Amino acid sequence: MENYILECCVDSVESALAAAESGADRLELCAGLIIGGITPGIALFEQIKHFIDIPVRVLLRPRFGDFLYTEHEFEILKREAELFQKAGAQGIVIGCLKEDGSLHMEQMKALMEIAGDMKVTLHRAFDVCADPVKAYRQAGELGIDTILTSGQKENCLEGIELIKALGKIRREEGGPKLMAGAGVTPKVIGQFLMETDITCYHMSAKKIVDSGMRYRKEGVPMGIATMSEYEIYRTDSGIVSEAKRLLGGWSEKNSC
Repeated sequence: MENYILECCVDSVESALAAAESGADRLELCAGLIIGGITPGIALFEQIKHFIDIPVRVLLRPRFGDFLYTEHEFEILKREAELFQKAGAQGIVIGCLKEDGSLHMEQMKALMEIAGDMKVTLHRAFDVCADPVKAYRQAGELGIDTILTSGQKENCLEGIELIKALGKIRREEGGPKLMAGAGVTPKVIGQFLMETDITCYHMSAKKIVDSGMRYRKEGVPMGIATMSEYEIYRTDSGIVSEAKRLLGGWSEKNSC
């Protein structure tokens, strides 16, 4: 039986520490989690690795938006893969598409070659591809370890039927592990455990922390006007602990 994996997506040292101390098995490290995540800085990765010892996979995404990359953006992706490979990342999280919504196999192969012995997750570019079954099989051909997916829906509970269908292909043909992501809570994990054989779960477990700033200049947004500069998103250790307890209990029950 495969081990159950609880991966937490984090974009700060504080969230990484909270996730690791609460039982996360692995981290996906990014920057700008509130916009879906972009590539983090090397310094952030180094700081996190200094304080924790669980595996870290690094998101490589040069900008917010779609996954059709220019040549300049792709060169950046390749260089980032090299940098994090040398820095000691356990894996990278990538995804490149063509204009027609298919996996960009040439770009993916180039990144896989750079990854070397690092593990590779295909991120939710998979959830906006044109043919998820074909893309799943192509990911297997590439040697991708894991596919993070919501089942091509806004959240993984809405996409559970596609995730089940992909799980059936994996059982019959082999292929990458499936990691349920988007909208993952302990309650959602419980439902997946009852209805599927998914063993990997990805959550950010976000909570809003009020800024320590006492003086606040209102009406001067630094980015998106609807977002407050004085609200900070951090990992909620209580949610992670609850999810870990649930997976641990399920693992014990099914190993007897």
